[in-house]
Amino acid sequence: MLSLQKTKALDTDYLESLGFVWHTDTDETSYISNELVVISEAEAEAYYEATNTLYDMYVEAAEHVVENNLFHEIGIPFNLIDAIKESWENDVHWHLYGRFDLAGGIDGKAIKLLEFNADTPTALFETAIVQWAMLKQNGLEEESQFNALYESLVDNFKRLVTLEEDVSTFEERYDGWNFLFTSVRGNSEEENTVRLLQHIATEAGFNTEFAYIDDIEFSAEEGIFYNDVNYELWFKLIPWEDIALEESDLAMLLSHIIKNQKAIIFNPAYTLLFQSKGLLKVLWDLYPNHPLLLETSFEPLDAQKQVEKPIFGREGGSVTIINENNHKVESVEGDYDSHKMVYQAYTELPTDAEGQCYQAGVFYAYEACGLGFRKGGKILDNMSKFVGHVVK
Repeated sequence: MLSLQKTKALDTDYLESLGFVWHTDTDETSYISNELVVISEAEAEAYYEATNTLYDMYVEAAEHVVENNLFHEIGIPFNLIDAIKESWENDVHWHLYGRFDLAGGIDGKAIKLLEFNADTPTALFETAIVQWAMLKQNGLEEESQFNALYESLVDNFKRLVTLEEDVSTFEERYDGWNFLFTSVRGNSEEENTVRLLQHIATEAGFNTEFAYIDDIEFSAEEGIFYNDVNYELWFKLIPWEDIALEESDLAMLLSHIIKNQKAIIFNPAYTLLFQSKGLLKVLWDLYPNHPLLLETSFEPLDAQKQVEKPIFGREGGSVTIINENNHKVESVEGDYDSHKMVYQAYTELPTDAEGQCYQAGVFYAYEACGLGFRKGGKILDNMSKFVGHVVK
């Protein structure tokens, strides 16, 4: 059984002073668990190595999709294919950050990839700021975490200019480009996450501004404007698949803006390839029986426990666990029933004494850089809790 260390809960006034306002779930329970998962240095290193390996594998799988025109097979909307190709083929479209969801890694269980949240990953604020504060407020060593997420993002913002590992030349190469950060209006969690990223980009040395999506002007020929200022760099915490399916005019405009090199958009359009759970099937085809992978197919797997999940689902919506006899044993309702499904071999998550399941999330920003956990039922949904960690 995994090892946990109880902590003093962070009070809501303190959390809000950090800018963290989504601290209480709809059932009035705390979203932040007052415990830490205890891991060893060897376990932290294993998460680091596994995540770096998986990212390299994702790059190979995405290249396979582009070269073989497999966009339809993994559910990519047709109106973003050109934007994906343009962004994939030009190095200026730098992947800023993503989060791998992993089973295992603690309690003696092997690390297994569940999926990659490559475009608009949640839990950034929790991982970078809140779990560090948990150590600080409980008198623990602040360095006792696998958590360099904040610093890694500072450096990766600088790489948007240097396009290489070395960021020491950022100041001499930065040409004063304007960087606009955007979320939808009325969602405090998303807005504060975006404002955290804006703060980090400002610390890195960029000229930054924040605006809601409905206040921005888009021109295929001229680019992206807010208050009559042209922005060469634009970060949006709005999923590419939502833009493709719900805002087709905007998808067309952004495709033209990318093609005409009028702005660089983050995360890049090609992260939709990584985001698609259809790529899990491509990974299995390219790396069959790889120790970090679970068998995945577009058809139900024969005579084994498996998870059916939509290629672009979020927060456990429309996910079903199916047993060896093809009977549904657990499911979460969602808005993604009409999506293409993948079938992934089931793997047990580490559990605590109460039977709660723990799933690791490792952020990637040029390299693996930050670990956090979520706990809940066998299918983690939007009522799951965030759990920090400590390395001992």
